[in-house]
Amino acid sequence: MKRVVFNQKGGVGKSSITCNLAAISAARGAKTLVVDLDVQGNSSHYLGYEPDQPGNGSVADFLDQRSGFFSVEKAPAEFVHATPFENLYLLPASPKLAHIEKDLESRYKIYKLRDALVELAKDYEEIYIDTPPNLNFYSKSALIAAEELLIPFDCDSFSLQALHLLLENVFELKSDHNQALEVGGIVVNQYQGQARLPRQLIEAMQGEQLPIYNTFLPASVKMKESHSLRKPLPHMAARHKLTLQFELLHDDVMEGRHLRVEDEPVEQEPAEQSA
Repeated sequence: MKRVVFNQKGGVGKSSITCNLAAISAARGAKTLVVDLDVQGNSSHYLGYEPDQPGNGSVADFLDQRSGFFSVEKAPAEFVHATPFENLYLLPASPKLAHIEKDLESRYKIYKLRDALVELAKDYEEIYIDTPPNLNFYSKSALIAAEELLIPFDCDSFSLQALHLLLENVFELKSDHNQALEVGGIVVNQYQGQARLPRQLIEAMQGEQLPIYNTFLPASVKMKESHSLRKPLPHMAARHKLTLQFELLHDDVMEGRHLRVEDEPVEQEPAEQSA
């Protein structure tokens, strides 16, 4: 399955959600690939990639290849790196993405990622794509390449406005370029169940019958520690509450479990255990 994690609003936890869901898939035995299309490279950094390390290159190097009479493009698999975590692989980002975007657009390379992931899906059971926080060439490429969309949502009023715009853009792109793309669900992140606004926003989305995954992710300093150590939560704090929430969310994603309209928007509470 090829899943894209996308929201046009920044700071909603795209990279954290991408990498931790991928880490759980890998830890459970699925050969898993993360594709990082964000020039900031947060997912690449989180998974231990160093831009100056020798070896395979980046997703930018793959996309920017030119073939001709005397040259043949390298296969996408040649740009994939192993991470320090078993079964988890990375097609990393690069600052070069910012410099080649207009050229890739002018060369009509919008479908190149789609074709690459069709090939890579023969070797990887799960593929997660991290995206820039705007609807640009790379996020469009990811939406065209993916089968399912996960939308991080951080419970502020501006996020709800952005969500409506995002869905409009996604459905237009789906109609024009990728009929197979489905909205898997909305991932409620940094949820504060005691605050009024988050509950009101969840209720409003339920009223619109939007697909919200059952499990809400709370704000936690543990995520910042995980970023600092460059270890996804399953490898840093396997029994911490936030890790257990991600485990539940992963099950929601795999099984398509959503809140029903009549359900109370309450954060799930697995038993808290120290790391």
